Amino acid sequence: MENLLNKFEQELRLRNYSRKTILAYTGALRQYFQYKKTGLEQPDVENIKAYLLHVLDSGKSSRTANIALHSIQYFYRHIMSTSCAVNLRLAKTHQRLPVVLSRSDIARIIDSVENTKHRTMIALAYGAGLRISEVVSLRVADIDCEQLTIYLKHAKGDKDRVSIIPASLCDKLRAFSHGKTAQEFFFPSQFGGKMTERSLQAVFKRSLLRADIIKPATFHSLRHSFATHLLENGTDIRYVQALLGHSNIRTTQRYTQVTNLALKNIKSPL
Repeated sequence: MENLLNKFEQELRLRNYSRKTILAYTGALRQYFQYKKTGLEQPDVENIKAYLLHVLDSGKSSRTANIALHSIQYFYRHIMSTSCAVNLRLAKTHQRLPVVLSRSDIARIIDSVENTKHRTMIALAYGAGLRISEVVSLRVADIDCEQLTIYLKHAKGDKDRVSIIPASLCDKLRAFSHGKTAQEFFFPSQFGGKMTERSLQAVFKRSLLRADIIKPATFHSLRHSFATHLLENGTDIRYVQALLGHSNIRTTQRYTQVTNLALKNIKSPL
């Protein structure tokens, strides 16, 4: 089993999948192997169906089941080169609306953070629509306050993109970059080097408590809020798509479900 898993992981690495994707796919395949136990080299469609039902019946989400199916299909197609196709349909996933924070929520969150570096990181994530991985990976050379632009390199899907910087943050950003070389991390950890995503998530979680916000928000809600507020301001959805780095406009269109200004202006008869 370990030999097959190693081959699988190496193939994903050669195809330049992200570390998170490799961990997710390899972990999912390992769990299937532990369920099947024997005859791992050959696909067994009925056994795979039973396993996917087992995943769903154990309370796991349809997304988890779909990751399992993707990993199994990839293994038999690209590692074992089997002629027996695993033609199974993905489980239907529940389309949840993004958790969006109001402008006043954002202001309260930022004001609740005492540490200047952490406060700036949260403000920049909202003001530029960044993922948490992008914030901790920023280098000094990536931020251009003169042009009010930020360059995101090797972002999700190994894509580069450009986003905007709020002018109100430039003085703080210049202060953070002072004395650093171009390739140093913009927001290093207290021990030097790259700050972990877990640490920044913990900072954000504490800020929610201090700001007395009960919405089920995560750090990614800052990015959701950036997109939603731009659309509410009348920004063309194509520009929002480019700033977020979405390949498909349909991914960006989900924000229109929480930005229908005409709907918000309707008053309840009660």
